[in-house]
Amino acid sequence: MFQQLLFGLSAAVAYGVVGAVLMALGYVLIDLATPARLRDLIWVRRNGNAAILLVSGLLGVGIILTTAIAASSDDLAYGLLGTLAYGLLGLILMGLSFLVIDAFTPGKLGEELSTETTHPGIWVSAAAHVVIATIIAAAIW
Repeated sequence: MFQQLLFGLSAAVAYGVVGAVLMALGYVLIDLATPARLRDLIWVRRNGNAAILLVSGLLGVGIILTTAIAASSDDLAYGLLGTLAYGLLGLILMGLSFLVIDAFTPGKLGEELSTETTHPGIWVSAAAHVVIATIIAAAIW
C-alpha cells in the first residue's frame, strides 16, 4: 500500500512537471502573438484582452492534459509521453486557430490584445481554444 502511494505521488509530480512545461510553452506562444510583453499587459496594464486569451489557453491545456492523464494506462512512461504529445498537439492547433481567425478577419488580432477595450475577436479566439481542447479530449477518450 505504501508502495502504491509513492508511485501515485511520483506520477503526480511527473504529470505536474509536464503540465507546467506545456503551460509555460503556451504562455510563450501567446506572448509571441502580442506586440507588447504579455507580462506587462496583464500584470502592469491589467489588460483584459490578453488575460482572456491566456486563460483560454491555460484552460485548453488543462482540459487536454486531464483527459490524457485519465485515459492513460498504468504505464507511467507511456502516459507521460501521450500527455506530452496531446498537449503539444493542442498548443499547435490553438496557435493555428489564432492565425486562421486573424487571417480571415479585419485588423490584426495580436494588436487588439494590447487595446484597453475588450475586443469581441478575443472572445472568439478564446472560445476556439476551448473548443479545440474539448475536441482533442474527446479524441483521446
